[in-house]
Amino acid sequence: MLTVDYDLLDLRPGMTVLDLGCGEGRHAFEAYRRGAHVVAVDWGVSEVETTKRWLGAIAEAGEAPAGARFEVLRGDLRHLPFPDASVDRVIASEVLEHIPDDVPAMAEIARVLKPGGKAVVTVPRYGPERICWALSDAYHANEGGHIRIYRGDVLRTRLSVAGLVPGRQHHAHALHAPFWWLKCAVGVDRDTAVVRAYHRLLVWDLTKRPLLTRAAERVLDPLFGKSLVVYADKPAVPQAAAAPEREKTAAAR
Repeated sequence: MLTVDYDLLDLRPGMTVLDLGCGEGRHAFEAYRRGAHVVAVDWGVSEVETTKRWLGAIAEAGEAPAGARFEVLRGDLRHLPFPDASVDRVIASEVLEHIPDDVPAMAEIARVLKPGGKAVVTVPRYGPERICWALSDAYHANEGGHIRIYRGDVLRTRLSVAGLVPGRQHHAHALHAPFWWLKCAVGVDRDTAVVRAYHRLLVWDLTKRPLLTRAAERVLDPLFGKSLVVYADKPAVPQAAAAPEREKTAAAR
């Protein structure tokens, strides 16, 4: 289940892609299949091992083009072990809401991106997430759980402060929002018949990708898509250096 639109990310073969908070690797897999040099990073030991194992399986199956490479590392998103301006693309999907201090993490994203590079950040959307929090403390108040709910304007402002230029945005996974509302309402740890039935629907949608549910999600995503997806660029010229140049150009007119 992909949250990121790789065409909007403008991911091309040979690019170095940093997948931060990779989880079990869903976005890393797609980037690898598209011919990128993928570096997947997560703090969780099991997540790192699972991602490494599946990327190896993709390589063995010949599903990645020649030249594609991958690495999987355990690391802290607030202190990335990469040089300045060293990667072409950064993916940070459904991870910032877990980090107590997200400002250093956003600064690190900007630091490691090459000038002219692009990042994509996805977080739970404010409205659907607020409903989950209202229905259940167990949904978020646990070790490693969600510690904040982002408003879209706040996320864009924080990315700007970090030195990035937010651009296009969209929402994703509308069919998943009611599933989590249902789980929160009945108890996130309760395995009821209706929860199992809804989960089967989501698995069916994920594996079969039927036209009916794809069309329904396209219509519903703007209304209550569970994820907010924001694409942001790192200026080719540092913004502080670009300001005097703009003033010089304006004075010459």
